[in-house]
Order: sequence, then structure tokens, then C-alpha cells
Amino acid sequence: MSYSKNEAQNAIVTVVGSDQVGIIAKVSAFFAEHGINIEDISQTVLSGKFVMMMMVNLAQSTLPLEDLKHSLDVLGTDMRVSISILHEKVFTAMHRI
Repeated sequence: MSYSKNEAQNAIVTVVGSDQVGIIAKVSAFFAEHGINIEDISQTVLSGKFVMMMMVNLAQSTLPLEDLKHSLDVLGTDMRVSISILHEKVFTAMHRI
């Protein structure tokens, strides 16, 4: 996957589901396998629901964004959580007031 130097290379990842052992480890391992660096991470458990948000850098990703989305859907299904990813530009535009 290639980006121009002026293009944002970040994406926002959210993970939501019932709290269970290994969510952070499995998602982090997936990103490491595909050359995706976690730039920032925040997680909490709210009323038994695990909620995590990550800023990831896609500059060295071995997968195009659409393939990455599909692979994260499969991983989420296997883990019984919802995993979504949005390019930072899209996320920012959607959450602008």
C-alpha cells in the first residue's frame, strides 16, 4: 500500500463487545503481522462491554484498506466482537460538528 508523503496514513479502529481475555493481544498481534503500527490506544470496560479505540499507522501495511476491513471483520466474528476501521480523514469528517 503506498501513500504520498502529504497524505494522512492513519486510521481509527474501534473494537466493541463483551469483555473477554485476549482482545487487545489478538488485535495487536493481527496488526503486527500486517506491518500496522499502533500509534495510540484507549480502552475501557463499560457495564461489562469492552470498548477500545486505536489510532493506527497504515504506512507499512501489507494489506490494502478494503482487504484490511474484510480481515478485521473475520477476526471480529471469530472473537465475537465488532471491529471497524475508518481512514482518519473519513473519521474526522464524520465527527466534525
